[in-house]
Amino acid sequence: MATALLDGISTRYEVTGSGPAILMFSPGGFDATIEKWSTQGHYAKIKPVDNLSKTHTLIMFDRRECGQSGGRVERLTFAHYVKQGIALLDHLGIDKAHMMGGCMGCSPVAAMGVLHPERCLSLLIFWPVGGPKYRLSSHQRFINHLAYVDAHGLQAVVDLVQKEGKAFGADPRGGPWASVIKADPAFAASYAAQNVEDYKLIVMGWLRTMFDRDTAPCAEPEDLMRCKLPSLVVPGNDAFHAPSAARYMHECLPKSVYWDAPVSAQTEEAATQKFLEFLGKH
Repeated sequence: MATALLDGISTRYEVTGSGPAILMFSPGGFDATIEKWSTQGHYAKIKPVDNLSKTHTLIMFDRRECGQSGGRVERLTFAHYVKQGIALLDHLGIDKAHMMGGCMGCSPVAAMGVLHPERCLSLLIFWPVGGPKYRLSSHQRFINHLAYVDAHGLQAVVDLVQKEGKAFGADPRGGPWASVIKADPAFAASYAAQNVEDYKLIVMGWLRTMFDRDTAPCAEPEDLMRCKLPSLVVPGNDAFHAPSAARYMHECLPKSVYWDAPVSAQTEEAATQKFLEFLGKH
Protein backbone atom coordinates (compact mmCIF):
# COMPACT_ATOMS: atom_id res chain seq x y z
CA MET A 1 0.00 0.00 0.00
CA ALA A 2 1.10 3.57 -0.66
CA THR A 3 -0.27 7.09 -0.10
CA ALA A 4 -0.27 10.11 -2.39
CA LEU A 5 -1.49 13.67 -1.83
CA LEU A 6 -3.92 14.33 -4.69
CA ASP A 7 -5.56 17.75 -4.91
CA GLY A 8 -4.76 18.22 -1.23
CA ILE A 9 -6.44 14.94 -0.27
CA SER A 10 -4.47 11.98 1.02
CA THR A 11 -5.23 8.93 -1.11
CA ARG A 12 -4.36 5.35 -0.18
CA TYR A 13 -3.65 3.20 -3.22
CA GLU A 14 -2.13 -0.08 -4.36
CA VAL A 15 -0.61 -1.14 -7.68
CA THR A 16 -0.38 -4.85 -8.45
CA GLY A 17 0.22 -7.05 -11.50
CA SER A 18 1.79 -6.17 -14.85
CA GLY A 19 0.56 -5.32 -18.31
CA PRO A 20 -1.90 -2.67 -19.58
CA ALA A 21 -3.25 -0.51 -16.74
CA ILE A 22 -6.74 -0.73 -15.26
CA LEU A 23 -7.83 2.08 -12.94
CA MET A 24 -10.32 0.46 -10.58
CA PHE A 25 -13.07 2.45 -8.86
CA SER A 26 -13.94 0.34 -5.84
CA PRO A 27 -17.34 -1.13 -4.98
CA GLY A 28 -18.79 -0.75 -1.50
CA GLY A 29 -21.02 2.33 -1.73
CA PHE A 30 -19.82 4.84 0.85
CA ASP A 31 -17.14 2.46 2.06
CA ALA A 32 -15.34 2.07 -1.27
CA THR A 33 -11.96 0.68 -0.26
CA ILE A 34 -9.28 -1.37 -1.97
CA GLU A 35 -10.21 -4.46 0.04
CA LYS A 36 -13.78 -4.53 -1.29
CA TRP A 37 -12.52 -5.88 -4.61
CA SER A 38 -11.53 -9.07 -2.77
CA THR A 39 -13.87 -9.31 0.22
CA GLN A 40 -17.31 -8.00 -0.68
CA GLY A 41 -20.13 -10.24 -1.83
CA HIS A 42 -19.92 -11.22 -5.48
CA TYR A 43 -16.40 -9.81 -5.89
CA ALA A 44 -15.12 -12.33 -3.36
CA LYS A 45 -16.56 -15.06 -5.60
CA ILE A 46 -15.26 -13.90 -8.98
CA LYS A 47 -11.85 -12.69 -7.63
CA PRO A 48 -11.12 -9.91 -10.14
CA VAL A 49 -7.85 -8.89 -8.46
CA ASP A 50 -6.39 -12.40 -8.50
CA ASN A 51 -7.40 -13.05 -12.08
CA LEU A 52 -6.89 -9.71 -13.82
CA SER A 53 -3.52 -8.99 -12.18
CA LYS A 54 -2.05 -11.91 -14.13
CA THR A 55 -2.34 -9.94 -17.37
CA HIS A 56 -2.87 -6.30 -16.32
CA THR A 57 -1.55 -3.67 -13.94
CA LEU A 58 -4.33 -2.99 -11.44
CA ILE A 59 -4.48 0.44 -9.79
CA MET A 60 -6.81 0.32 -6.80
CA PHE A 61 -7.50 3.04 -4.25
CA ASP A 62 -9.70 4.07 -1.36
CA ARG A 63 -12.13 6.60 -2.81
CA ARG A 64 -11.96 9.98 -1.11
CA GLU A 65 -14.01 10.03 2.11
CA CYS A 66 -13.59 6.25 2.33
CA GLY A 67 -11.25 3.92 4.18
CA GLN A 68 -7.86 5.49 4.84
CA SER A 69 -8.16 8.22 2.21
CA GLY A 70 -8.87 11.77 3.31
CA GLY A 71 -11.62 14.15 2.35
CA ARG A 72 -12.89 17.69 2.37
CA VAL A 73 -16.30 19.08 3.32
CA GLU A 74 -17.79 20.20 0.02
CA ARG A 75 -20.76 19.32 -2.18
CA LEU A 76 -19.52 16.32 -4.09
CA THR A 77 -20.39 15.20 -7.61
CA PHE A 78 -19.09 12.26 -9.60
CA ALA A 79 -16.71 14.72 -11.26
CA HIS A 80 -14.87 15.00 -7.91
CA TYR A 81 -14.25 11.24 -7.95
CA VAL A 82 -13.07 11.48 -11.56
CA LYS A 83 -10.63 14.20 -10.52
CA GLN A 84 -9.15 11.88 -7.88
CA GLY A 85 -8.71 9.11 -10.46
CA ILE A 86 -7.04 11.41 -12.99
CA ALA A 87 -4.71 12.78 -10.32
CA LEU A 88 -3.69 9.23 -9.37
CA LEU A 89 -2.91 8.37 -12.99
CA ASP A 90 -0.84 11.55 -13.23
CA HIS A 91 0.97 10.69 -10.00
CA LEU A 92 1.88 7.28 -11.44
CA GLY A 93 2.85 8.70 -14.83
CA ILE A 94 0.18 6.75 -16.72
CA ASP A 95 -1.32 8.43 -19.77
CA LYS A 96 -4.15 6.00 -20.57
CA ALA A 97 -5.86 3.13 -18.78
CA HIS A 98 -8.88 0.90 -18.92
CA MET A 99 -11.49 2.09 -16.40
CA MET A 100 -13.26 -0.49 -14.26
CA GLY A 101 -15.96 0.22 -11.71
CA GLY A 102 -17.95 -1.97 -9.39
CA CYS A 103 -21.22 -1.00 -7.70
CA MET A 104 -21.20 2.77 -7.03
CA GLY A 105 -17.76 2.86 -8.67
CA CYS A 106 -19.50 2.45 -12.04
CA SER A 107 -20.84 6.00 -11.87
CA PRO A 108 -17.42 7.73 -11.80
CA VAL A 109 -16.24 5.35 -14.53
CA ALA A 110 -19.10 6.53 -16.77
CA ALA A 111 -18.35 10.13 -15.81
CA MET A 112 -14.67 9.53 -16.62
CA GLY A 113 -15.67 8.44 -20.12
CA VAL A 114 -17.58 11.69 -20.58
CA LEU A 115 -15.13 14.11 -18.96
CA HIS A 116 -11.79 12.56 -19.93
CA PRO A 117 -12.21 10.13 -22.83
CA GLU A 118 -8.61 10.87 -23.87
CA ARG A 119 -7.39 9.05 -20.73
CA CYS A 120 -9.55 5.95 -21.28
CA LEU A 121 -8.89 2.79 -23.27
CA SER A 122 -12.28 1.32 -22.39
CA LEU A 123 -14.98 1.28 -19.71
CA LEU A 124 -15.81 -1.87 -17.74
CA ILE A 125 -19.03 -1.34 -15.79
CA PHE A 126 -19.80 -4.17 -13.36
CA TRP A 127 -23.06 -4.16 -11.39
CA PRO A 128 -23.89 -0.43 -11.63
CA VAL A 129 -25.96 0.89 -8.76
CA GLY A 130 -29.38 2.28 -9.54
CA GLY A 131 -33.11 1.81 -9.61
CA PRO A 132 -35.90 3.47 -7.59
CA LYS A 133 -35.20 1.43 -4.46
CA TYR A 134 -31.55 2.48 -4.56
CA ARG A 135 -32.52 6.15 -4.89
CA LEU A 136 -34.92 5.91 -1.97
CA SER A 137 -32.40 4.15 0.26
CA SER A 138 -29.70 6.70 -0.64
CA HIS A 139 -32.00 9.60 0.19
CA GLN A 140 -33.00 7.96 3.45
CA ARG A 141 -29.35 7.57 4.47
CA PHE A 142 -28.66 11.28 4.05
CA ILE A 143 -31.96 12.22 5.72
CA ASN A 144 -31.09 10.09 8.76
CA HIS A 145 -27.74 11.84 9.05
CA LEU A 146 -29.28 15.31 8.79
CA ALA A 147 -31.89 14.40 11.40
CA TYR A 148 -29.09 13.34 13.78
CA VAL A 149 -27.24 16.61 13.13
CA ASP A 150 -30.44 18.58 13.77
CA ALA A 151 -31.08 16.77 17.03
CA HIS A 152 -27.55 16.60 18.43
CA GLY A 153 -25.13 18.83 16.51
CA LEU A 154 -21.84 18.20 14.71
CA GLN A 155 -19.78 17.50 17.82
CA ALA A 156 -22.15 14.64 18.60
CA VAL A 157 -21.48 13.24 15.11
CA VAL A 158 -17.75 13.30 15.83
CA ASP A 159 -18.26 11.66 19.23
CA LEU A 160 -20.44 8.95 17.71
CA VAL A 161 -17.97 8.12 14.94
CA GLN A 162 -14.98 8.10 17.27
CA LYS A 163 -16.84 5.77 19.63
CA GLU A 164 -18.46 3.42 17.10
CA GLY A 165 -16.00 3.73 14.20
CA LYS A 166 -18.56 2.88 11.50
CA ALA A 167 -18.60 4.15 7.92
CA PHE A 168 -21.57 6.05 6.49
CA GLY A 169 -23.02 2.95 4.85
CA ALA A 170 -23.03 1.02 8.13
CA ASP A 171 -24.40 3.84 10.32
CA PRO A 172 -26.01 6.79 8.48
CA ARG A 173 -25.91 8.96 11.61
CA GLY A 174 -22.17 9.44 11.17
CA GLY A 175 -22.58 11.03 7.75
CA PRO A 176 -20.54 10.89 4.55
CA TRP A 177 -17.34 12.12 6.24
CA ALA A 178 -17.39 9.46 8.96
CA SER A 179 -14.31 7.62 7.72
CA VAL A 180 -12.25 10.82 7.62
CA ILE A 181 -13.45 11.80 11.10
CA LYS A 182 -12.35 8.42 12.37
CA ALA A 183 -8.90 8.55 10.76
CA ASP A 184 -7.93 12.23 11.14
CA PRO A 185 -8.24 14.05 14.50
CA ALA A 186 -7.46 17.43 12.91
CA PHE A 187 -10.24 16.96 10.36
CA ALA A 188 -12.61 15.87 13.14
CA ALA A 189 -11.92 19.07 15.08
CA SER A 190 -12.52 21.34 12.06
CA TYR A 191 -15.62 19.33 11.13
CA ALA A 192 -17.18 19.88 14.55
CA ALA A 193 -16.37 23.60 14.51
CA GLN A 194 -18.01 24.48 11.16
CA ASN A 195 -21.29 26.34 10.79
CA VAL A 196 -24.03 23.75 11.08
CA GLU A 197 -26.50 25.51 8.76
CA ASP A 198 -23.91 25.82 5.99
CA TYR A 199 -23.02 22.17 6.51
CA LYS A 200 -26.62 21.07 6.12
CA LEU A 201 -26.88 22.94 2.81
CA ILE A 202 -23.74 21.20 1.54
CA VAL A 203 -25.12 17.77 2.46
CA MET A 204 -28.55 18.48 0.96
CA GLY A 205 -26.92 19.77 -2.23
CA TRP A 206 -24.81 16.62 -2.46
CA LEU A 207 -27.89 14.42 -2.06
CA ARG A 208 -30.01 16.37 -4.54
CA THR A 209 -27.48 16.36 -7.35
CA MET A 210 -25.85 12.94 -6.97
CA PHE A 211 -28.98 10.82 -6.43
CA ASP A 212 -31.42 12.60 -8.71
CA ARG A 213 -32.85 9.78 -10.83
CA ASP A 214 -34.47 6.35 -10.68
CA THR A 215 -31.81 4.74 -12.84
CA ALA A 216 -28.00 4.65 -12.71
CA PRO A 217 -26.75 7.94 -11.19
CA CYS A 218 -23.94 9.30 -13.36
CA ALA A 219 -23.38 11.66 -16.28
CA GLU A 220 -26.33 13.01 -18.21
CA PRO A 221 -27.73 10.61 -20.85
CA GLU A 222 -27.07 13.05 -23.69
CA ASP A 223 -23.39 13.15 -22.70
CA LEU A 224 -23.17 9.38 -22.36
CA MET A 225 -24.64 9.03 -25.84
CA ARG A 226 -21.72 11.06 -27.19
CA CYS A 227 -19.15 8.82 -25.47
CA LYS A 228 -17.60 6.65 -28.17
CA LEU A 229 -15.47 4.46 -25.88
CA PRO A 230 -15.84 0.67 -26.02
CA SER A 231 -17.71 -0.43 -22.91
CA LEU A 232 -18.75 -3.66 -21.23
CA VAL A 233 -21.82 -3.54 -18.99
CA VAL A 234 -22.54 -6.38 -16.55
CA PRO A 235 -25.87 -6.33 -14.65
CA GLY A 236 -26.52 -7.04 -11.02
CA ASN A 237 -29.95 -7.99 -9.75
CA ASP A 238 -30.96 -6.70 -6.32
CA ALA A 239 -32.45 -3.63 -4.67
CA PHE A 240 -29.22 -1.62 -4.98
CA HIS A 241 -28.06 -2.91 -8.39
CA ALA A 242 -31.24 -3.02 -10.47
CA PRO A 243 -30.94 -4.67 -13.90
CA SER A 244 -32.68 -1.57 -15.27
CA ALA A 245 -29.66 0.52 -14.24
CA ALA A 246 -27.34 -1.68 -16.28
CA ARG A 247 -29.72 -1.61 -19.24
CA TYR A 248 -29.78 2.18 -19.02
CA MET A 249 -25.97 2.32 -19.18
CA HIS A 250 -26.02 0.01 -22.19
CA GLU A 251 -28.72 2.07 -23.89
CA CYS A 252 -26.81 5.32 -23.44
CA LEU A 253 -23.28 4.15 -24.31
CA PRO A 254 -23.27 3.66 -28.11
CA LYS A 255 -20.30 1.28 -28.22
CA SER A 256 -21.27 -0.84 -25.24
CA VAL A 257 -21.61 -4.61 -25.03
CA TYR A 258 -24.18 -5.97 -22.57
CA TRP A 259 -23.39 -9.29 -20.92
CA ASP A 260 -26.90 -10.66 -20.63
CA ALA A 261 -26.11 -13.25 -17.96
CA PRO A 262 -27.97 -13.87 -14.69
CA VAL A 263 -25.92 -13.44 -11.54
CA SER A 264 -25.81 -17.22 -11.07
CA ALA A 265 -23.97 -17.53 -14.41
CA GLN A 266 -21.44 -14.84 -13.53
CA THR A 267 -19.00 -17.34 -12.07
CA GLU A 268 -15.30 -16.72 -11.51
CA GLU A 269 -14.37 -18.58 -14.68
CA ALA A 270 -17.07 -17.00 -16.85
CA ALA A 271 -16.52 -13.46 -15.54
CA THR A 272 -12.75 -13.66 -15.96
CA GLN A 273 -13.13 -14.95 -19.50
CA LYS A 274 -15.58 -12.15 -20.34
CA PHE A 275 -13.34 -9.45 -18.82
CA LEU A 276 -10.20 -10.65 -20.59
CA GLU A 277 -11.99 -11.12 -23.90
CA PHE A 278 -13.24 -7.53 -23.73
CA LEU A 279 -9.97 -6.01 -22.49
CA GLY A 280 -7.98 -7.91 -25.09
CA LYS A 281 -9.85 -6.19 -27.91
CA HIS A 282 -9.11 -2.68 -26.67
